[in-house]
Amino acid sequence: MKRARTTTKVTSLFSSLCKQRSFQILIIIAVLYVLLFTLEIPFVFNKTAVTRSERHVLEQQQQLQPSTHQKADSILSSLILNDAAFDSKEYQLSVKDGKRVWNELQSAKTQTPIQTAPKPEKRPGSCPRSVSVTGSEFAANGSLMVIPCGLTLGSHITVVGKPLSSEGKNHFFLELQGLKTVEGEDPPRILHFNPRLKGDWSGKPVIELNSCYRMQWGTSLRCDGWKSRADQDTVDGQVKCEKWIGGDDRQAEEFVSKWWLNRFVGRPKKVTVDWPFPFNEDKLFVLTVSAGLEGYHFNVDGRHVVSFPYRTGFTLEDATGLTVHGDIDVHSIFAASLPSTHPNISPQQHLEFSARWRAPPLPKFGVELFIGILSAGNHFAERMAVRKSWMQHSLIKSSEVVARFFVALHPKIEINAELKKEAEYFGDIVIVPYMDKYDLVVLKTVAICEYGVNRVSAAYIMKGDDDTFVRVDAVIDEVRKVPDSMGAYIGNINYHHKPLRYGKWAVTYEEWPEEDYPPYANGPGYILSYDIAHYIVSEFEKHKLRLFKMEDVSMGMWVEQFNSTISVHYSHSLRFCQFGCIEGYYTAHYQSPRQMMCLWDKLQRHTSPQCCNMRR
Repeated sequence: MKRARTTTKVTSLFSSLCKQRSFQILIIIAVLYVLLFTLEIPFVFNKTAVTRSERHVLEQQQQLQPSTHQKADSILSSLILNDAAFDSKEYQLSVKDGKRVWNELQSAKTQTPIQTAPKPEKRPGSCPRSVSVTGSEFAANGSLMVIPCGLTLGSHITVVGKPLSSEGKNHFFLELQGLKTVEGEDPPRILHFNPRLKGDWSGKPVIELNSCYRMQWGTSLRCDGWKSRADQDTVDGQVKCEKWIGGDDRQAEEFVSKWWLNRFVGRPKKVTVDWPFPFNEDKLFVLTVSAGLEGYHFNVDGRHVVSFPYRTGFTLEDATGLTVHGDIDVHSIFAASLPSTHPNISPQQHLEFSARWRAPPLPKFGVELFIGILSAGNHFAERMAVRKSWMQHSLIKSSEVVARFFVALHPKIEINAELKKEAEYFGDIVIVPYMDKYDLVVLKTVAICEYGVNRVSAAYIMKGDDDTFVRVDAVIDEVRKVPDSMGAYIGNINYHHKPLRYGKWAVTYEEWPEEDYPPYANGPGYILSYDIAHYIVSEFEKHKLRLFKMEDVSMGMWVEQFNSTISVHYSHSLRFCQFGCIEGYYTAHYQSPRQMMCLWDKLQRHTSPQCCNMRR
């Protein structure tokens, strides 16, 4: 009996202790739950309420672990380029050559770091003051005359030739061209002069002038026999178009005879003269092109015919070649008053090696916008103009916005060597190791996405060109309008554009079988949200990304694919200006180095953005 009572007490005590222990465990669990609830739930709420930029900051804070990517200060892109990534042999060969060139560049002797701005080396003049070729020499050289050091103010070129009889439109064209900057891209057409003896759609003789910058034609100047209006701009005081009559030589001779008769019989001195169209089949002409202060002037047989103002993006020294093609027999060409020394003795003479132009270091987190700028190896002046203009914006200097140039390798070894020194000094160049070709520009765009995602983790990634002026604050304001819950694609968006199936810009059905392009933003300036850029990089690394030779169309295609699973906010604005500059611009395209500086200067002095309508 006593033992049973003892056993009962022990059992009760054990039960009591178990209850107390269970209660203590429950209390501990409750306390832990409260702590977790206190710390975790607001974090979840914040994660859905904060901006996309702040969300990436939090992600970076949680992932402060050693990265497998290259160091932030490396000048070489981390984009993985190998044969497995490309089906095209053209891509594979370009990447293979690029890696070889880069390895050779790395193995070369290290240059002494540049501490101060080097003074241009003065060399004896090696450029002839005049150049001449005969018709046979000109034809043997592929209808190209080299102008070793370009032109300068007062330079002039005289072409003696004869238009040939033709059953077609009977036309020829003369062009001043620059040097190729990218393999596969046509040389820039600094000046295009195209007389059409039998006219075109107008059916009357016409002379058309234009320029082509970065493979994009500007607005043409057409002279069709009517004199420029009195209220139109002149070029060095000369009208852009003189008046002429065309097609009937007998009628032209009567007009000229009447003019001389009126002079002899004492008629008023102010007599309207209608000269004939300056070019005729099988008749010799002497055409002189001269470089004035504001533009080019064309004289035929001693008479002024047309004048063409300088276009942005070019300087006179860029005109290093003259070509003449079409229905014409060239007898001789003579160029005189040429510069005795080339203005670009050093390829980096435009660079100012000053610490004030260096890029600030990459921040650990907090980047709202990353701007990747496409550039070519020898575009030293363009990059320097960008550094000294909009890259001086306070948001970039404080590293809230990060900007970098993306450059592929150049066929010339010396250009690559100078590029490497430039990259190491300024810290704002990312070299994508492939040989630069126009059809492969899309690789730079993928590299921009990779950098923006893996090295910067920016909330938004922007792609631009080195001739695009960016209003950084205006772009930031635009991205902040996008709902956080959606992916964003912002720019000057083209809808329902069709591929050209014929002509120079033809796209074959094998290259693009669809009848329409997807909606795509024009290449000079567009913006992606982080999630779209991450998708692009991921697909590229899986070798699933389709690469098209037009990089802006490629981007539209990739965004459309992303949009099929996750909603994308398409934001269209003409203020991302494709051609030149407009009032209230967000970006301005085709801006020469001088115009870059002008736009930046005006942005500092005025409350509203203003364009720079400079002659050159």
